Amino acid sequence: MYRTRYNGSLTIKDLGQQVELVGWVSKKRNLGSLLFVDLRDKTGIVQVTIKTDEIEVPEIRNEFVINVIGVVSKKDVANANLKTGEVEILATSVKLINKAKNPPLIIADTTDALEDTRLKYRYLDLRRSVMQEKLIIRAKIARAAREFLDQNEFIEIETPILTKSTPGGARDYLVPSRLHAGSFYALPQSPQIYKQLLMIGGLERYYQVARCFRDEDLRADRQPDFTQIDIETSFLSYEEFLAMMEQLIQKMFKDVVNYDVKLPLKRLTYEQAMETYGSDKPDTRFDINLKNLDFLYQKVDLFASTPIIRAIVIPNVADQMSRKQLDELNIEAKKFGISSLANLKLTAEGLTGSLANKLDEQQKEQVKLALGLNINDLALIAFSETKQRVLPLLGAIRVTLAKKFNLINQTAFEVLWVEKFPLFSFDKDKNTYTSEHHPFTMPLFEHLDLLDSDPSKVLSQAYDIVINGYEAGGGSMRIYNQDLQHKIFSLLGMSEEEIKAKFGFFIEALEYGTPPHGGIAFGLDRLTMILSGTDNIRDVIAFPKNLSGVSLMSEEPNTVSQQQLDELHITIIKGDHNE
Repeated sequence: MYRTRYNGSLTIKDLGQQVELVGWVSKKRNLGSLLFVDLRDKTGIVQVTIKTDEIEVPEIRNEFVINVIGVVSKKDVANANLKTGEVEILATSVKLINKAKNPPLIIADTTDALEDTRLKYRYLDLRRSVMQEKLIIRAKIARAAREFLDQNEFIEIETPILTKSTPGGARDYLVPSRLHAGSFYALPQSPQIYKQLLMIGGLERYYQVARCFRDEDLRADRQPDFTQIDIETSFLSYEEFLAMMEQLIQKMFKDVVNYDVKLPLKRLTYEQAMETYGSDKPDTRFDINLKNLDFLYQKVDLFASTPIIRAIVIPNVADQMSRKQLDELNIEAKKFGISSLANLKLTAEGLTGSLANKLDEQQKEQVKLALGLNINDLALIAFSETKQRVLPLLGAIRVTLAKKFNLINQTAFEVLWVEKFPLFSFDKDKNTYTSEHHPFTMPLFEHLDLLDSDPSKVLSQAYDIVINGYEAGGGSMRIYNQDLQHKIFSLLGMSEEEIKAKFGFFIEALEYGTPPHGGIAFGLDRLTMILSGTDNIRDVIAFPKNLSGVSLMSEEPNTVSQQQLDELHITIIKGDHNE
């Protein structure tokens, strides 16, 4: 037996008990005949006091693994920073289990190691309790989901990892076939088609904690391989399904962080979210909304050719924003195709800022009223020919400035649905429509006639769950009629040959009596980010890739032998992109 108790479980109630402990040496303090060791295991740290003149002590250094037998005793001075801070272990035996090299990072809740170092030595980084806590939260979320879904008659079913390459939201990761030269499997971007086939198969309620893969540019909340809690149901209406998923969300929050989510959840249409917050995943923890100033179009020279004029007001910060900081926001504006932002500041003397001298007195009063300006408020105004530039820009600046001026309630969780997304977007370069969600999304029933007259106006039965400005999940009701599905494929510019080649098996399956069905996928990684209070997805994945898609620890992607390439019928063509 290595241990009789976990280190972090010891309390004042255990005084006088003999215990056997194991763990890593977190810290060592040598005071001559007394040696103090902070011994760490997965539950926490306990102090071990060793009288070196009474017992034999092996060599001990940080991160050595040791075994300790001793008696639980009361500390003379309690340590309020440790949950075991009232007690210590008076050692009667200390044995060395294994030695360790000097670690390249500080293994403590606070470390000065760069992220590259943490990723290279991830197995050491994972010893930090803050990292273990995030992975425990991740496990609790998955457990809560499984408990809820099992109780509601869902069946956990695994779907293939080696699949067929079909059009999706990102590039596929391809796997060459050794047995079929020139042919490839694709790793699934999601189990979408398979879970719909399970509904056709009559399973009615399916779920899976599914591994998914997308070859896309990375960022702080995105990884090439990720995990989603994937769900699909048959014979539930739109409202019934969303109500059930709200109960699942409520359980996850309660079980994991003891937070009470009030139901029913707030809902915003896609149009409302964009017009109010400038984002289809709005952070609603702070009250800064977009304001409409379209009435200035063609009445002010600056807006002579820009009919879309919107503003946001940041309260009581005008005296804190320098010209340099405003210029930095203009750099952000250029990323959205807008040359510059106008600004207004309300002082005791009146309006100042770049827009003030372009307005007459009546217009100033109209703007003050429309924006609800108070003394020392800052207004930022974006203007362009299209909403597609103005709204997302102000949405991004809204969040940036809220963080800068600490306007966000960091202890709150704001959970809502965003629904009724456009079914299509129009690709001007290809002169065809593309799916906003995926090609199996059901249009609103009342918009079916618009598929023939004006597809651009068709809205979908799609929905996203948004938490604190993150899209934490998304789904839709699915098309279950083969004729409607064929019409959608045709509107997407797919030929009969292409439809048959990419979706032939699925189209055929729809012809055998498909039930009404729909589903959702929750991002387990993003849910863990949100509930653990980090904004970096790499913190909640045991062995993540960096922003270049590289594992610094195990050094993949990597080259393979010529023999392996030959077996897979692959020839590497070297070019500038490989040099």
